[in-house]
Amino acid sequence: MAKVAKEALYLVSSEGTGYFYTLRVNKKKRRGDKKLALTKYDPIAQKHVLFEEKKLSRLKKKYAKDSGAAA
Repeated sequence: MAKVAKEALYLVSSEGTGYFYTLRVNKKKRRGDKKLALTKYDPIAQKHVLFEEKKLSRLKKKYAKDSGAAA
């Protein structure tokens, strides 16, 4: 079986709303140590903000703790 040539990236809002975009990029063409950062629309903040590449597993745990504490 062939290996997958693409990897998933998660762009997380810098506003701290918890909203994120998912991208699939080619592993072979990707630069090693540079993190991707784009300006995109955050519907929760209702404005364009900077979205930075981060690992989602840590973020899911963080927002799960925040929502559990509020309940």
